[in-house]
Amino acid sequence: MNTSPKVPDADIIVVGGGGSGLTAAIFARKAGASVILLEKHTEVRGSTGLSIGSITATGTRLQKKAGIVDNPQWHFEDMPKFAPELAKDDNEELRRILVENVADSVAWLESLGVTFYGPMPEPPHRLPRMHNILPNSRAYIYFLEREARRVGVDIRVNSEVKDLVLEGERVIGVELKNGGKVLRARKAVILASGDYSSSPEWKGRFNPPVRDIDGVNTTNTGDGQRMGEALGAEIKYGQVVYGPNLRFMPPPKPNFLQKLPPWPWFTRLMRWSLNTMPSWILRPFILSFVTTYLSPEPTMFREGAILVNREGRRFADELDKPNYAFGQQPGKQAFIVFDDEVARKFSAWPYFISTAPGVAYAYLPDYKRTRPDLYSTAPTIAGLAEKIGVPAATLEAEIRKHDAEARAAGRPSVRKGPFHALGPVKSWIILTDGGLTVNTRHQVIRADGSVVPGLYAAGSAGQGGLLLEGHGHHLAWAFTSGRLAAQSAVKNEKA
Repeated sequence: MNTSPKVPDADIIVVGGGGSGLTAAIFARKAGASVILLEKHTEVRGSTGLSIGSITATGTRLQKKAGIVDNPQWHFEDMPKFAPELAKDDNEELRRILVENVADSVAWLESLGVTFYGPMPEPPHRLPRMHNILPNSRAYIYFLEREARRVGVDIRVNSEVKDLVLEGERVIGVELKNGGKVLRARKAVILASGDYSSSPEWKGRFNPPVRDIDGVNTTNTGDGQRMGEALGAEIKYGQVVYGPNLRFMPPPKPNFLQKLPPWPWFTRLMRWSLNTMPSWILRPFILSFVTTYLSPEPTMFREGAILVNREGRRFADELDKPNYAFGQQPGKQAFIVFDDEVARKFSAWPYFISTAPGVAYAYLPDYKRTRPDLYSTAPTIAGLAEKIGVPAATLEAEIRKHDAEARAAGRPSVRKGPFHALGPVKSWIILTDGGLTVNTRHQVIRADGSVVPGLYAAGSAGQGGLLLEGHGHHLAWAFTSGRLAAQSAVKNEKA
């Protein structure tokens, strides 16, 4: 931590350019504050732009249009049902803030041009509440960045924050990593720097088995948690990790449809089509957007598929948490290898390879069509090995060994050609829930409950012990806490 006598550079400095950071910057600017947003990546995006994209909310326009009678109290009561073993330690004050304000967040996003499809059911929610963005989560960043620039937010990428700057106990700015430049905030600093899913040190501290599993968002290294903890804040729910989950590697280049801007007329047409047109017409179109983000179903392994690493070796029991073994494999990647019986089975319902919540199921023909970079087939094991780039002799020996073991146990295996592979697939940590303790104004607080003057936190960095299990609650918190933290910072902090 540093001190600096410099003249303030802005009223509010926001650290992080994902959904919560962009939202905080927009609302601080709309409240009359000058705002600098600092993002260490080469572009604004955050985990928001890499997510499935759903928001779970109550009392929205789409809920009412569907005739769904719902209320925040029911939402409040349903959230703990996703993880009852953890709910006893939940921050109910922050949960109340979320359920009572998230509908306004959804309405605001819609006013910017965001299009949602739904709401979709997700038990144990008693009513449909999951709103899925169209065409994918990149649309959030598209509209948020456009709005931030429109209202006059000073967005600075390639700007990594090294530390907070103090004057006495008060946070008055930040020190940048490159060159040590200091930027001073007249009113407050808002930490919206995400989680620590890509930090081996933080994961090793709270959940050692996932230490070496990579995070989806490589820039999420716990920067805000580190800076807040140094000032006395606590980390709550540090052990809660979403993953490791298997996900297919992204395509080398996005296809034409994925490059299209999320124009409202286009996404509204998509929503109308989803609501009215036969699914067999729409599936190829919709799946062209979502197969980038999907995960393989464990059902494939129960039906006989196996995992092999870049050396052609089977490295884990596919039915016993194989996703934890990826951190020690070459390139941390693997291929799903299966025979023609499995391939035919996973070409139609009920055997789907992946699912996007509330949107579509993906079968093997969908991957052949939309992700040819992931799919390989050959008449022989040796031919398949050549296509996926692993040693043929090793793969043949591994499959013979596994087949003998499977036959002895009466289980399916890789037996009948032609043979197939999907991959590379990788195990990822999607999110971590360890956030700084905050009060109901989103001010960072110390272990004794005292406020760190001039410091606020939003999104994952300011989760403060709030349990967000289930689809759509993390994004709901990102936008809601970003909005409210900005309003609090502008209103409550004196220059």
